[in-house]
Amino acid sequence: MNVVLVNVGGLALIALIVWYFWLSSGSTTTAAVTVGGVQETRIVVKGGYSPDTIRVEAGRPVRLIFDRQEVSPCSERVVFDAFGVSAELPTGNEVPVEFTPTEPGEYEFACQMGMLRGKVIVS
Repeated sequence: MNVVLVNVGGLALIALIVWYFWLSSGSTTTAAVTVGGVQETRIVVKGGYSPDTIRVEAGRPVRLIFDRQEVSPCSERVVFDAFGVSAELPTGNEVPVEFTPTEPGEYEFACQMGMLRGKVIVS
């Protein structure tokens, strides 16, 4: 009986991990355009990115302001591989990350360990 309980518990834990990291739907926002023409939005880092999906237009500069509200070592850095940009995110500080997407598409960003994920949808 113990073996059955351990196996069922293990499968439930695996299902929870798969749902949390790959299947759960996050929040989406469209970046606001500032007076200077920069597309800007604020992202809270606390157990994930919120919002974790940002919509922007191609050809316009983007400024994502990360506000890290946790001390987990996983969230110390955000990496945008497609744009060759990364930034340290000290706890309690707002850190702007800027880039200009030129091509429409979906571009992922993540913590340095790849556990926290988000994406920028460029149209």
